[in-house]
Amino acid sequence: MPPAPLLPDSTGVLLAGGQATRLGGAAKGLLRVGGEPIAGRSLRLFRELFGASLVVANDPAPYRDFGAPVVGDLVPGKGAPGGLHAALAAARTRWVFTAGCDMPFLAAGPIAWLAARRDAPAVAVVWRGRLEPLHAFWSVDCLPVVERLLGAGDPSMWKIATACGARFVPEEEWRAVDPQGRAFENANTPADVARLGLGEARRPG
Repeated sequence: MPPAPLLPDSTGVLLAGGQATRLGGAAKGLLRVGGEPIAGRSLRLFRELFGASLVVANDPAPYRDFGAPVVGDLVPGKGAPGGLHAALAAARTRWVFTAGCDMPFLAAGPIAWLAARRDAPAVAVVWRGRLEPLHAFWSVDCLPVVERLLGAGDPSMWKIATACGARFVPEEEWRAVDPQGRAFENANTPADVARLGLGEARRPG
């Protein structure tokens, strides 16, 4: 029998809804780190940590073979806020942990550290003056707030987090577990791919 997950009350969610226009439309989750697709690596970690895992992607084809359910946005065209909404609506656990599909260096230690600080409806880090909402925990209590704000326009993730009453972890606290902010690295451009040492995106198989 596999060991019990560290956080059975949470679903690990990989957000893969972006168009990746700056990478020629390639599915960013198929970029490779250490020879493995980022999506495969992340979902393997999620299975170890969480009670469930899923992918939010409007094009499910690139992610079907990774062993996790794939759901699409319920409110299209809203970017990351729409992905968060879909994740909260689909989750069957009290919490979701959201991560971008192009974040190659997710690790159990920083995620568990953040989970231990869930004394508010959501918890996220402010790193170098910016909120990191795609390495964050969100409770299902946030769902009505997200729905209301999406219905009213195009809210930022910062606005959503504030309206939810999130706990914002300051950079100096986060540095104790992740001094360089490596958990937040992501691949948006060809320069990012080169800087992070990632391999080209290839479909599984």
